[in-house]
Amino acid sequence: MISPSSSAAELMAHLQTLRSEDNIAGMARFGIVTETAIGISNPDLQRIARLAKKDHIRAKALWASGIREARLLALYTFDPKSLTEADARTLADGFNSWEIVDCAADLFIEADLDALIPDFAADIREFVRRTAFAMIAGAAVHRKKDPDESLLAYLPLIEIHSTDNRNFVRKAVNWALRNIGKRSHACHQPALALAERLASSTDKTARWIGKDAVRELTSEKLLARLG
Repeated sequence: MISPSSSAAELMAHLQTLRSEDNIAGMARFGIVTETAIGISNPDLQRIARLAKKDHIRAKALWASGIREARLLALYTFDPKSLTEADARTLADGFNSWEIVDCAADLFIEADLDALIPDFAADIREFVRRTAFAMIAGAAVHRKKDPDESLLAYLPLIEIHSTDNRNFVRKAVNWALRNIGKRSHACHQPALALAERLASSTDKTARWIGKDAVRELTSEKLLARLG
């Protein structure tokens, strides 16, 4: 029975009972790294996390296991109020799959670790750099009380890295640009202007990022919502 008193070892033993080879094969088709996967869906892991509750020390032990699902469970059960920049950097050293990164980015935003965004963006490692732009994308959606200017300040960073043609980076850069542009009327025009500039770039990756963002930021549905 999963409870807040469950140890890391007990949680990992429970996860092993849920192993699904079919799910592992399905994950691989979505570009998820499955070498250490057990094959448990994120919604199922989230249900386990709700039963286990937050436990910062236990989460570190779960992460240290290296098992995909244990690491996701760790990210769901870390205490954002206790997460430090040093913790986040240690976690980032182990990033190797996009869905781990995106889950961690949400945690880092909840923990107010925005100061790490420029450092992560400057990091040459593909998944660490993705983290920076996943954090920006998440902040644009979840940080509703933040001033728009705090998001617009990331547009130059987006432009700088718009030529990184690695799949998981370019998609996150595009995601960040689109989310900023969709955030509010005040954010829309500056983001669209950057998207249009990138769309006319001579660089293939920047051009793809820009064209895709322009397509979404000029949709009738979005323009109607923004007024």
